[in-house]
Amino acid sequence: MRQQNTFWSKDFISLTTANLLMAITFYFMLPVLPEYLVNTLHASNSEVGITLASYTIAALAIRLFAGWAIDSYNRKIIYLSAFLLYVLSFAGYPLASGIAALLFIRFAHGLTWGVLTTSSSTIAVDIIPPKRRGEGIGIFGLSMTIGMAIGPMIAIAIAGNNNYSRVFYSAIALSFIGFILALTITYPISRPKSARPIFSFKNLIEKSAIPISLITILILYSYGGILSFIVLYGKQIGIESSGLFFLILSVGLGLSRVGSGKFFDLYGPKIILPIGIIILICGFAILSFIRNSVGFLTSGGILGLGYGIIMPTFQAMINNICPADKRGAANSTFLTAFDLGIGLGMIGFGFLTQWLGFTNTFIISLLVNAFSLLLLLGVIRHYHKTRKLIAT
Repeated sequence: MRQQNTFWSKDFISLTTANLLMAITFYFMLPVLPEYLVNTLHASNSEVGITLASYTIAALAIRLFAGWAIDSYNRKIIYLSAFLLYVLSFAGYPLASGIAALLFIRFAHGLTWGVLTTSSSTIAVDIIPPKRRGEGIGIFGLSMTIGMAIGPMIAIAIAGNNNYSRVFYSAIALSFIGFILALTITYPISRPKSARPIFSFKNLIEKSAIPISLITILILYSYGGILSFIVLYGKQIGIESSGLFFLILSVGLGLSRVGSGKFFDLYGPKIILPIGIIILICGFAILSFIRNSVGFLTSGGILGLGYGIIMPTFQAMINNICPADKRGAANSTFLTAFDLGIGLGMIGFGFLTQWLGFTNTFIISLLVNAFSLLLLLGVIRHYHKTRKLIAT
């Protein structure tokens, strides 16, 4: 039996480390793929946005089905199969000869990502004791944060003078090591076969997760745009390498994830969530109006603090109010909203930056986050009401 006073175990460490290596290879693509599309394939900003978003759209298309499968079948088999296919998908990038081919490969890769991240998040919640869920999810999420911090810098160093193939092959090697680590985990027993539900579309979405997931879409819209276009914006204001932005963004994410998770476990969401959104508003204000390296890098740290508070808090809230046998559906509902927000941001930023420029696009992001702050009261009320119903 797992200890109830700590989430640290061999399995948690192996799962988190495997997730770290997966995250590093995912974030390899952020600084490399936009430049590859623009410099080698001569893509426009809108084509860059659509190609990058195809990954997220694929994950979005598969997540809800993945959540149902995770609740119904063996989580270990689903997770390991998705991980292996994720590794192999990197081999397609150097073979792409045009935008259409890369779009197809990116979409196929996104399918593996959707299943992989949904299953790993659900397995992490299985492993973490309920009373430490906020903090445990925050620590597990650090693997993505650290991947964001070092992935782009490693990719830039590996690429050197536009050697993109070397980056793709390195991603295969690192993600394969993650797969080997995933093989060593002793997985919690998932839903017994006798209780397996019959497939229906209504089982794909966990209703209790919908209000939190909807506001997640609004907030993650701007996050998707930042991840996709911050490199091109940096070059526009004279910053040749945006690797430091990702590092500072990740430091902010990491610092706030640990502290906010413990705060949530003790006090709930009503204080920490409004603080997180206000921090985002401040970050986009700086990015909009201070168009130099100081504003650029400062905004990265502030935005990291905000997103680092909001994302794990939302995920912990959803897992606290869903039935245990619907955990896969709850996590897939949340992560679908996560992907939808990022995907809309990637596409929206592509067109908005082309029509309005970066400054006006960042101001729109500021306004979107301000609107989400107005909706937050209803989401927090839903959370407390549902928790009381579960308790009774």
